[in-house]
This record gives sequence, C-alpha cells and structure tokens, in this order.
Amino acid sequence: MNSDKLLLDGTRVAHQIQQDLAIRVSQLAAKGIQPCLVTILVGDDPSSETYVRMKGNACRRLGIQSRRIHLAQTTTTEELIAVIHEMNQDSYVHGILLQHPVPPQIDERAAFEAISIHKDVDGVTMLGFAQNAFGEASFPSCTPAAILAILDDYQIPIEGKHAVVIGRSPILGKPVSLMLLNRNATVTICHSRTVGLDHIVGLADILVAAVGKPAFVQGSWIKEGAVVIDAGYNSGNIGDVDYEACLTKSSAITPVPGGVGPVTIAMLLKHTVDAAEKVGQ
Repeated sequence: MNSDKLLLDGTRVAHQIQQDLAIRVSQLAAKGIQPCLVTILVGDDPSSETYVRMKGNACRRLGIQSRRIHLAQTTTTEELIAVIHEMNQDSYVHGILLQHPVPPQIDERAAFEAISIHKDVDGVTMLGFAQNAFGEASFPSCTPAAILAILDDYQIPIEGKHAVVIGRSPILGKPVSLMLLNRNATVTICHSRTVGLDHIVGLADILVAAVGKPAFVQGSWIKEGAVVIDAGYNSGNIGDVDYEACLTKSSAITPVPGGVGPVTIAMLLKHTVDAAEKVGQ
C-alpha cells in the first residue's frame, strides 16, 4: 500500500475496545455480575451459524456468558416471540440478539419488536432506532456504531464533511446516516433507485458502502482524498467497493476482511457490558 494511504485497521480498533471491556467485565465480576448475551438462531443457515459461533467465541474470550438458543426451521412467529419474552424476563440475561435472517414464515419485525429496549444490544427495535435518531440511543445498531468508532479512533473529522451512504437498511444505512448527521456531517443517502450514483459518490468526503453487492463501487467514482468505509461482506471475502481501484483515489480505506466486521462484534460485546453495568448500578 502507498505510504500516504491510511489503512483503517478494524482488527486493531476491535482489540483496543476488547481490552477495555476485559477490565470492565472483571469489575462486574467483583460485584457478582457476569454479562450475558443470548443469541437466538432460527433454522440452519450456514452463514448465520458461523456468525453466531464467532460471536459466542468472542464473548467467552472476555468472560461474557454466551447462551445460544437454536430453534427449528419450522418455528412460528408466536413461538419465537414466546422465547424472546422469556429472555426478557430472565434477570441474568443482559442482551438479546436475534440472528438475521429468519425463515420466511416468521414476521421478523414483530420478533425484533418483542425484544426489550433494555436488552436490545443489537439496536434492531423501532424504539431504539428513534432514540438513535435523537442521539439518545443506549445501544445503536452495531455496524453503524462500529463505523463511527473507526472514524473516531483514527481521528477522521466528521463535522462539516459530506458523507454519502449507499444503502438504506434499517440496521445499517439509515442509522449510520442519522449518526453522521448527529455529528454535523451533511449526509446524502443513496439506494438502488438513485439516479447518477457515480456522480453523487464523487462528491463524498466520507463514503459508506452498504449495498450488498461485491466490488460495486468503482474507483473512478471516488473523489481524490475521500475516506472509504466498506461495510459490505460478500462471498469470497469481497467487500462492496473495488478495493484496489478505490485505494488509489482514497486517503483512508477499510479492508475486507479486517475492517468494519471485527469492530461490529466488539460493539455488540460493548453494548452487552453496558447493559450489565446499568443493572449493576
């Protein structure tokens, strides 16, 4: 990589966050409290199983209890919500994560909304989204929180910058746009029906790619000196931007893997510890 290009190393940022969390987990242990994250997996999607296993391993390395609930592919919405309500009532559980996606017969939004706001450590409820919009969220969505954590760690200015976000999902594109707006960036949200996408991307001081298409963003679209945050992860360890081409034009860029992903998991752990500390106060 060129010496004047800044590689935004998410693995390093995540390690720093986890070092801090290890101290906080030890302090909670002295009070007889062990942070507990429950992960609910419905069905047998291989990628989801891998993600759940990674999150469980990360919990155990820090001394956070990881409880996994694996429900059958045929589970109904009502059955899933009943399990979530049971976890809401369990005082030893501090965070609840419902792994996306769920089987098609399940009303995913209804299931998300069943999660207590106090245990919504993945930031998936509508109340959590609204709190995030007002800058008051205890637990913002984890990937948007990871993106802000990386920018802050590398002291990349946000205020007054033009941020372009490609993607409008309720747990990534929309919340990260609001978080950047709350930090006084000027934000443009683009999506599959945006006309002149390449032109708009070319105006970005900060680009967040969350479109879910491998190597979609071309280097020719990028303004010289832009900061490129690739929040995509596609088959073959490929992000949403053409990395080599965008590297040429950018001043800073996240790799895939090793960029946003590790910090997303670190933020999930942080939110779980935050929730446990609130209980322990």
